[in-house]
Amino acid sequence: MATTSLWHIKGQLCDLIDYVENPDKTELTSDMQNFVNVFSYDINPNKTNNQQFITAINCKKEIALEQMILTKKQFNKEDKYIAWHGYQSFKPDEVTPELCHEIGIKLAKQMWGDRFQVIVSTHLDKDHLHNHFCFNSVSFLDGKKYNYSKSEMQRLRNVSDELCKEYGLSIIATDNKSKSPSRTLYFAEKNNEPTKYNLMRTAIDEAIEISPAPKEFIKIMRKKGYIVYVNSERKYATIRSVNDSRNTRLKTLGEKYDWQNIVEQINIQDGFALFPAYKEFNRNNKTKYIKPQKYVFKGSFATVKKVTGLKALYLYYCYRLGYLPKKKQHKPLSPEMKEAWRKVDRYSNQIRLIAKYNLDDTDKVKQFINDNKEQIITIKNQRSQIYNKLRRCKDTDKISNLKFERDCCSAKLKRLRKEMKTANTILTDAEEIKMNIKAEMNIQHQRFAPTKQKRMDLQWER
Repeated sequence: MATTSLWHIKGQLCDLIDYVENPDKTELTSDMQNFVNVFSYDINPNKTNNQQFITAINCKKEIALEQMILTKKQFNKEDKYIAWHGYQSFKPDEVTPELCHEIGIKLAKQMWGDRFQVIVSTHLDKDHLHNHFCFNSVSFLDGKKYNYSKSEMQRLRNVSDELCKEYGLSIIATDNKSKSPSRTLYFAEKNNEPTKYNLMRTAIDEAIEISPAPKEFIKIMRKKGYIVYVNSERKYATIRSVNDSRNTRLKTLGEKYDWQNIVEQINIQDGFALFPAYKEFNRNNKTKYIKPQKYVFKGSFATVKKVTGLKALYLYYCYRLGYLPKKKQHKPLSPEMKEAWRKVDRYSNQIRLIAKYNLDDTDKVKQFINDNKEQIITIKNQRSQIYNKLRRCKDTDKISNLKFERDCCSAKLKRLRKEMKTANTILTDAEEIKMNIKAEMNIQHQRFAPTKQKRMDLQWER
């Protein structure tokens, strides 16, 4: 098994030439120092068994740096990326130093040997043997610079894997069809927050505990707001929210949640012992008819101040979430609203901003963002002037006053940036909030709307 990586090194060629001509008197920039460090690191005799495992391709290793400089000067490519540095690392005790170096040379020749000057060095100072590649960013053949794209990154991995297979070494198994979750979702899943998939897992676990048979499991999941679709003609069983149109394969949730494993878990249980719990669940979640109630209000609606716009939308959303009112909270029914609880602090900040600045609609929010941008630019300019004064000032009293003004500007910038970030989320979340409310109303209607028979009975009584 071998892992690979590659990255660029920036710098100015003139600094590198001065260093090569007189290294004792030359002060390099941080970028150029990185390149010199990399070059000296790759051919370090302490790491390469006295330079026994160092090979130069399209150049001589004794004067490789000078030859790379000449190539750059020849094609007048003396700025930006001056070199590329990468590695190929193997599992501990999987290869010998000779085999590691041999594979590294073959990899370098297949990847860059036809156009670039390359130094290949094998380091033996770690438990895992690894090859380093340092090559010129400019081709000696046509003067074109090396372009490291996604396809080139994949080609590097593929060539490395093919060489490992050729020598009978292991490779990293990858599933090209699977898509990695976003960073936010990954950490939310890790912290067991109410994400889409975590809610599905929780609902499945709860349903298994009270399911006498697989058929009843599907019914329970339906009442929990999920549709489990099992078809012998299809390879995978799927699950989705009743409000969603996109299915998720059960195996995506984990091996434990594959349909066959779910059936096995249900069949192991004593169905007769679980039947009372299943009956109790149906009793608590059966369709109910809510009888309309009459309320009497005193006064006139004309004199009552109504809440409208974004403020009304967010207040109603917080009510549906169960976040408001504080004294009498209820739990939302739909999976979408349960998942939205993860963002309750974000919604709380949004409604505070809406109430503070009377942002009734999206147009006012956009205007607020533009005004904030102008204020940020103005304050940044003021802070820059303060910094300039601080550089020239020598009076200790004035310096303390200037620092106080600087800190005030920084505090204002922090507040404005935070408010602008919250305002931007209002624009992006407004449509999602409306969809979530619709999803919750749909679940509410399914659970509490009168059935057909009850509607007929009501009509007969009238």
